[in-house]
Amino acid sequence: MRLSIYLPVKAQLMVGRWLSWIMTPLMKSRKKIARRNLKLCFPELSEEQRTALLAENFRTMGMMLIETALSWWASDASLQKRVQYQGLEHLEAALAKGKGVILLTGHFTSMELGGRLIMLKNPCYVMFRELNNQLFNAVMMQARIYHSEGIVLRDDPRPMVRALKKNKVVWYAPDQDFGRKMSVFAKFFGVPAATVPATARLVKMSGAAVIPFVPRREKDGSYTLSLSAPLTNFPAGDDIADAQVINDLLEKEIRLSPAQYLWIHRRFKTQSEGEKASLYR
Repeated sequence: MRLSIYLPVKAQLMVGRWLSWIMTPLMKSRKKIARRNLKLCFPELSEEQRTALLAENFRTMGMMLIETALSWWASDASLQKRVQYQGLEHLEAALAKGKGVILLTGHFTSMELGGRLIMLKNPCYVMFRELNNQLFNAVMMQARIYHSEGIVLRDDPRPMVRALKKNKVVWYAPDQDFGRKMSVFAKFFGVPAATVPATARLVKMSGAAVIPFVPRREKDGSYTLSLSAPLTNFPAGDDIADAQVINDLLEKEIRLSPAQYLWIHRRFKTQSEGEKASLYR
């Protein structure tokens, strides 16, 4: 991974394709999860269309190791040449109000590099979840500490609130299933999904602006980082309604580039009370 950052962009894209060919047969269980997610979320597509989307999704995941390496070790100068920004004025205007900013994103395949690229423009605090692999955990922690303004552990959000109250930017992706205890149920692509209501609660505690933030990889190996206008009338005071706003926002962005979303996560593994059968059986 360390050596891959010195390859030309076209060679990185080629290695990414090779990695996708290698890893696909090794990820049979994850491929089944992704196929099930696509069937749940895109019932309007034919089986052939979903199969093609799944194949393209795994090709994009082949680049994840390369992009993670770039986010950890590439120089600022080399990354500046490969990124264009849309909507930075929204971030600047929100910071001028002095209440902090939540950069709200989802688990896109380029998420790790997207975090590094936005920090070329503005320092950010980043969320961190402990990994099972101790080597990856140590290297990722070291890299995020080096490049970010600070680390917020998933199980202790208090530093995030303190950072927002200091008018800092926090990079946050709430689109995973953390179980029934921590969640409310809101629809995601029309399917009930356990959704953490933390975004609305963070805004209530800090007054921060919520700015949607999406990294996308272009065909030539460059990246576009899109920042949208801050959410208005948010939160509304109802956890389920507020969670639905977040899910609808992410769904809208995912539909623009569905192959670049991390479909291998069991987004619907937690079912509402009364449901007996898992959607992944």
